[in-house]
Amino acid sequence: MAQNKQIGIPRALSYYNYFPYYWGFFNHLGIDIILSSPTTKKTLSDGSALVVTETCLPVKVYVGHIVELVNKGVKKIFVPSIQSIAPKIYNCSKIRGLPDLIRNVVKGDFEIIEATLDKSEKNLGLYEFLKQAVKPFGITDEKLIKEASRAGFVVQNNFRVMMQQGLDFDEALKNAKSGKVVIAPRIDEKQGVIHVALVAHGYNIYDKKASMDVFKKLKNLGVVVHSAYQLTDAELLSGINALESEPYWANQMEVTGCAGHYLKNDKIDGLITITAFGCGPDSLMLEDIKRKAKNFQKPLLHLSIDEHTGEAGFVTRLEAFCDMLFRNKRAKITRNLEQNINEDTKTFDSLNDILTLKK
Repeated sequence: MAQNKQIGIPRALSYYNYFPYYWGFFNHLGIDIILSSPTTKKTLSDGSALVVTETCLPVKVYVGHIVELVNKGVKKIFVPSIQSIAPKIYNCSKIRGLPDLIRNVVKGDFEIIEATLDKSEKNLGLYEFLKQAVKPFGITDEKLIKEASRAGFVVQNNFRVMMQQGLDFDEALKNAKSGKVVIAPRIDEKQGVIHVALVAHGYNIYDKKASMDVFKKLKNLGVVVHSAYQLTDAELLSGINALESEPYWANQMEVTGCAGHYLKNDKIDGLITITAFGCGPDSLMLEDIKRKAKNFQKPLLHLSIDEHTGEAGFVTRLEAFCDMLFRNKRAKITRNLEQNINEDTKTFDSLNDILTLKK
């Protein structure tokens, strides 16, 4: 396909929330998507080398993916500026300023497709955002753009349905892209001794390099993992209300909402929160979650990640936390058994008393 019909999309940040939609949208318009490869050590190194040390890990990863696309010779790269996803619901400053960051730190022969979404402002809603995204390709037909948007929502909705049913991220995405919907038992219906809620942004847990493949590690420990992707918007909003919070951040649903939902769920034995070192919004949300976890008497493990995080220490903390959850569960089961035995004994004694009275 011709170069002017190609668009590069980095496999980072909003990729984990909106890529199914982008896939359906751009493909409907005949625009070929060039996706960067999964994150590697080189991705982290390339991104870290171009930004200041204080920059959070997800943004360093994002920059590294842009560098890869540029090195591949991709001429047009999609770098959206997602300011606000709903009135007065904002993204963090780093995500809002991504186009400016990339423009200043990544050099090369490429064009940044800088579409802006800001639902807190007039005339910067979804369709304005989409028109900006395809204008460099000479596409201006609003009817065609709206048709492409509907195609995008079909893929996105199918992806979400499969994720809510408990499918793996990559499997759900593959099926959604091919137009298939695979229905599986919801994750909370699966049998497992220990159930853990993994509370984090998608880019912090589904990027296998950044998260050190945390899902696989927990599965190997015999743990059933739950995340925000298994929940509906209504369940996430209910979770925010359960923590007596107010929505402000664009990605607050998948952190505060997720934590609030699972804290009040009796099937969940503990929570694991994963945040990127230096993330301001996450640090505020985390403090609230920690306080509420004590009220709900749910164990919580917090893990902070950056490009220097060692896998050995990461795994050790996961193992220790899960071992503690197993011990707690065993003690709880033992107490319940003892209580049932005592209740049965009391019932037996009562029956004896009744029989004695009858005699």
